[in-house]
Amino acid sequence: MNTVYLLVPLAVLLSLVGLGMLIWSIRKGQFDDLEGPAHRILFEDDQEMIPPKRSDPEP
Repeated sequence: MNTVYLLVPLAVLLSLVGLGMLIWSIRKGQFDDLEGPAHRILFEDDQEMIPPKRSDPEP
């Protein structure tokens, strides 16, 4: 029974710390754009590797 008196307040304290960290990260914008950086790496330097289009048709 003595361990319950220690573990219950410890569990409440840890859950409050976790909730506080979650609220802090939401306010700082950590969850605003989850897919943007993943897609941005695919299209970063592609324009230099694409050859220019030719306007005259080939015979």
